[in-house]
Amino acid sequence: MIRFGPAGIPLSCKGRTLKDGIEDVHNLGLTAIEIPMVRAGTIERYPEEEEIGMCIRDLKDGLAVELIRDNVPICDPKEPIHDEDILVIMASGIAESYGSLVPIGAMARRLDVEISLHTPYYMDLGSNNELTERCLNNIRHAGIITNALGGDVVVTNLGLYNDMGNTEETNENIYCNVADIMGWWKDVGIKTDLGIELTGRQEAFGSLEQVLELCDSVDGVVPVINFPHYHARTNGSLLTAAEFKNLLERVEPYCKNGMHTLFSGVDHNNGNEKRLMPIKKGDLKFEPLGEALIDLRHDVTVISGSPLLEHDAMYMKVIHERVLTKRVVKAMRAKKKDEAAAAVSEDEEE
Repeated sequence: MIRFGPAGIPLSCKGRTLKDGIEDVHNLGLTAIEIPMVRAGTIERYPEEEEIGMCIRDLKDGLAVELIRDNVPICDPKEPIHDEDILVIMASGIAESYGSLVPIGAMARRLDVEISLHTPYYMDLGSNNELTERCLNNIRHAGIITNALGGDVVVTNLGLYNDMGNTEETNENIYCNVADIMGWWKDVGIKTDLGIELTGRQEAFGSLEQVLELCDSVDGVVPVINFPHYHARTNGSLLTAAEFKNLLERVEPYCKNGMHTLFSGVDHNNGNEKRLMPIKKGDLKFEPLGEALIDLRHDVTVISGSPLLEHDAMYMKVIHERVLTKRVVKAMRAKKKDEAAAAVSEDEEE
């Protein structure tokens, strides 16, 4: 199945909650939504007296993602809160509370809308500094939220190389940090995948080769194809259906639960993305990808990262259906032609 959806709540949606966005996506005939984790900051506080003995899933005041006890984070939503615990509350507007995540996820499944979540766009898992610690927490919290929603993948990039050019050290730090995250992922029972996004700038970790090598090295990590990023980084290499198909086929073996991708137009120069654009602008076209998706025969989610969000998601869906219809009509005509030729051959033999 090929799914299409926006990277965020549709611009046309009157409400601005995740619940509103999922319902609007469904009403537009789309089947996916990627939640941008824009406000990833957290606040820490001690529990109120009436909250002691309750669980994270029962709290109504804020989106609590975990509690800290004796300097150890605990994300089990059924763990009773002690008076000396510290509650970690997300500032994000993803949901009002942890308890609301499960029913929102159930609603999405009922409406056949696939949920994914994208961590903050600026990440640094290579420097091992204070910012790295915050980034690791962002990924952990994204995993907790997406798992509660029943989502399919947490999408993240991993950061830039530092000015000193210590690429080997940066790579080693990235590998170790991702391995640590996935060890924690497994220990706490998070079922969603962690998707590493292809990046669009040369100074960022995230070429196709780098991402696939990381996926080979760390269990539970999958590649996420950001088509405009790849197109920019490879100096505009995605022009034909064959080129799209080659990229998809290289990534497909790593995506047993379906392939997650992002598409938009892109302005690029000298192997670097400058900005994402509406799909109809720039030299990256959706039609050849539509052809390649039909040949792939694999479950793929295509998220619109265009500034036009749901408009371009719907545009991709229409183009894909048009390409598929043409393919079916062509096959039917070929079949009729073959049948007619066979009938003529039989008459001549008689």
